[in-house]
Amino acid sequence: MERLLPMACKSITSLVVVAAFGMAMPLAAAQKTGAMAQDFKLTDMYGKTVQLSSFRGKPVVMEWHNPGCPFVAKHYDSGNMQATQSAARKQGVIWLTINSGAKGKQGHMTGMEAQKLFKQQGMKSNYYLLDAKGVVGKAYAARTTPHMYIVDTTGKLVYQGGIDDKPTADKADIKTARNHVSAALTELKAGKNVSVREARPYGCSVKYAN
Repeated sequence: MERLLPMACKSITSLVVVAAFGMAMPLAAAQKTGAMAQDFKLTDMYGKTVQLSSFRGKPVVMEWHNPGCPFVAKHYDSGNMQATQSAARKQGVIWLTINSGAKGKQGHMTGMEAQKLFKQQGMKSNYYLLDAKGVVGKAYAARTTPHMYIVDTTGKLVYQGGIDDKPTADKADIKTARNHVSAALTELKAGKNVSVREARPYGCSVKYAN
């Protein structure tokens, strides 16, 4: 399975998110840490339209997901991702799991398939969002599954990168890893600045449409 090393993100221009009922919203280039997170609309696994800016006033975590990726399996089969999601939600965080897998590519999910997986794996995110055209993923330069982003209560992007500092598919490494997402959310809750604002994303490449 493919693993990614840090690499410069290519400029992405004139992006449009196609949401439910033909609604669309333009997106800018890859997001910069410390800047306002670009707004977007996507449909969830039930067909409901979800807009990032509607959660202003609450922290938001975005998690890129591919059920066929062994790095994703590491965190879900061990229960680590669900535990991180659950702890975040208890703090009032909104958790968005986003699937940018293109139709015909590994990890692509229909709404019904996502509902079934969500229940089977006991996922605790607030919404499972479908981005089959990959527009939001590319706008945020999401490179891997998982690739994590945190937006603070003011709408600023305060973290982007891997879920932790152990870039392997070995579940045993979770015990000694620093969970960057949990740490950042704890710091935000305490009114502190996020100490690790960017970290290497690791995992399988996001399977975008060609």
